[in-house]
Amino acid sequence: MRVALVHDCLQEYGDAERILRVLHRMYPDAPVYTAFIDRQELGSAIAHFKDWDIRPTWAQRLPAITHQHHRLRPLLPFFWESLNLSSFDLVISSSSNYLSKAVLTRPDTLHVSYCHTPPRYLWEPATHAPHRTWYDIWVDSSLRQYDFQAAQRVDRFVTTSEIVARRIKKFYRRPVEVIPPPVKVEAEGQIGNQYYLYVGPLTRSHQVDLVIEACHRLDRPLWIIGTGDDAERLQGIANPTTRFLKTVPEDEMAKIYADARALIFPRVDADFAFPPVEAMGHGIPVIASEQSGIREIVLNYRTGLLFPEPTVESLCQAITQFEGLRFFANACIQRAEEFAEPVFTSKLKWFIAQALDDHQAQGAAIE
Repeated sequence: MRVALVHDCLQEYGDAERILRVLHRMYPDAPVYTAFIDRQELGSAIAHFKDWDIRPTWAQRLPAITHQHHRLRPLLPFFWESLNLSSFDLVISSSSNYLSKAVLTRPDTLHVSYCHTPPRYLWEPATHAPHRTWYDIWVDSSLRQYDFQAAQRVDRFVTTSEIVARRIKKFYRRPVEVIPPPVKVEAEGQIGNQYYLYVGPLTRSHQVDLVIEACHRLDRPLWIIGTGDDAERLQGIANPTTRFLKTVPEDEMAKIYADARALIFPRVDADFAFPPVEAMGHGIPVIASEQSGIREIVLNYRTGLLFPEPTVESLCQAITQFEGLRFFANACIQRAEEFAEPVFTSKLKWFIAQALDDHQAQGAAIE
């Protein structure tokens, strides 16, 4: 079977790229089509894609694509529809903001889209693109219609969580299968008692300031691992008991988790995130927003605690309540193992096998 993978763009190494790596391990001979590659922004992370057959679209030749890709979004239909995927039996798109699910395929080709989310700047602009210009409104109105039409060409949808599945059903009017992303699970570790921990990007959307202010108010030590454009501001509001570590090599994270009381993940609009699962895989409970998709990962009062409102007061109450409860590392590890890579690959392979059978049967019926 001839398989092709399609990914929005390779500009950062985030959760979507982690999933892409697992898809590539499932289909190592599959070429990877992408809008463009920003090697400078990827930096050392480009090593994750070493020896891959990566085929960017003609967007790669545009001089402004790496730093003006959002402004060039009116060209997205032309990027994706210019690809010739006629030689493949199965196309798997890893799609989000850059609409890679819009590729064209033959009628007898099965197109499965692992949709991380419908573009929220298109479908929920009031909260995810509040400061739009008239140009943005005009462009996004047309692009939203195109995104809906492109979604109708996809044969099967898969997504990360129930919270995203509801968006796909509402915005695209399509059924969808939920198969949570694959996470590397260490499956060993114990709960520490030295500090609280945050792992993730340092951006305003991740609401790291809630964690800093709550730990400051309660006088609790906090370690922060991550980088981002909000790092300088966050360092300015942090107290001396807050420690910033920037990036930590993957093989040293076990030492960091070993002394952590809990991972705090405050982002209210998170759909799925790797750090909470990774923390539980080290036996560490998680404190997270009840309004986010993390509630599908954390078992409240068993593998962590969910706080109801994205406020410092609500998080302080959750931390205080957390310290009065007892959590067990084994329960956290067992929950994390439900999101391990073998579980993901087994579920996805079974889903694709059934989809191929159905697709071929439909084709035979038409003939």
